[in-house]
Amino acid sequence: MAEGSLKSTVRVSITNFLDSGCIVAGSVGMASWSSHFGLSTFQIGILGALSANAFGAALGALIGGPLSDKYGRRFIYVYDMLVYMVGCLMCVFANSFAFLLAGFIITGIAVGAGVPASWSYIGETAAGNERAKNIGVSQFAWSLGPAVIFIAALLVAPLGLLGYRLIFVGLAIVAFIAWNLQRTLPESQDWLDQKAEEKKTGHKSKADAHPYRTLFSNKTSIKWLFFLIGVYALWNLVAGSQGMFLPYIFESVVKLDATQSSLLNIVIWVLTACGTYFGFAKYGDKVNHRLFFAIGATMALLSWIILTLFGMSQSWALWIFAALWGISAGIGAQAWYALWATELFPTQFRAGSQGIMFFIVRASAGAYTIFVPTIMEKLGFSVGGYIMIAILIVSLLVGIIWTPKTRGKSLEEITKEQYGEDFLTQSQRDTLNK
Repeated sequence: MAEGSLKSTVRVSITNFLDSGCIVAGSVGMASWSSHFGLSTFQIGILGALSANAFGAALGALIGGPLSDKYGRRFIYVYDMLVYMVGCLMCVFANSFAFLLAGFIITGIAVGAGVPASWSYIGETAAGNERAKNIGVSQFAWSLGPAVIFIAALLVAPLGLLGYRLIFVGLAIVAFIAWNLQRTLPESQDWLDQKAEEKKTGHKSKADAHPYRTLFSNKTSIKWLFFLIGVYALWNLVAGSQGMFLPYIFESVVKLDATQSSLLNIVIWVLTACGTYFGFAKYGDKVNHRLFFAIGATMALLSWIILTLFGMSQSWALWIFAALWGISAGIGAQAWYALWATELFPTQFRAGSQGIMFFIVRASAGAYTIFVPTIMEKLGFSVGGYIMIAILIVSLLVGIIWTPKTRGKSLEEITKEQYGEDFLTQSQRDTLNK
């Protein structure tokens, strides 16, 4: 990996850290927020559904993706973290359910706006054929977020609700650091070349003139939209519900204390970070993608089968679940989605397509999240577990059957192979002809 590419990737990846970090910051304090404001299970579901875990991020992605394609990847970084800081500070000073909900929504919009720009920028600036390695670094940052937040939650637990407010103070500080680092990033050269060609040709190519019309009318782009939504949206229904409510379930259903719940979640996320760095980042550019994806998806499925069949009352089942899910999340659907979403769409609508898909992914998670606490309370954990198993089976099958063959190819080669030369800039054509 080129040094410049690595430095840019690390700076951009802080967005991923803050994405997962604010989701978990909301979840670890959910029991305390619920007690303090006297929340119903429906209100708890609304908090999860409108946060960075779901609708908040969905709306942000729908806004940020197209803006990133129109004005540049760097454009997002000039403003995004400022919005995130506002959301965090609202959570810090929330004195009502409505105030807290507004803070959750604003942080969600900020992280959602940053994700399409981040993954597009990382993929476009990756040196040679090291996209999985760069995406792996970004995903490593994403998995570090929950690990750090759960450790922080363990430390501030004696302070009660004040401690969970202080966690959002910490996130606001990290966001300020990220804003200072990201706003000076150089623009993606692929995006600059694309805009230069559009200006030179006057949008003579129909692919340039109406990129989103093309996105929804081109058979290739539609095929990959459905594929990626099938793989990622389904997996995220499980991961999103788990990320937002697992601490709440551990404490309210299994009756673990806050320390035990945090320790178990720390193990999950440390293993996720290890799986991302030592698995996906190290071997994503080298190993057969179908086989690699299948391993991670199967581990995720097995984790929920064990947890559902043997129940949360069995401590050994909890720990096996933690190990299998933790490692699988590091090498699983989200990492592959981040890689494939960058590879399978041309520069013209690379970020916008991700924004649309991310909107669908997080919005569907939001709709499902509203009912998760009620399902667990009214129908029991086993019913919820079987629903999770069915969802993971479908995600696994979609990913295995339609795995794209992109390993070892440059973005230019993939775009030409999938869409033809009309979707390449002259600079990209020159690169291919060298």
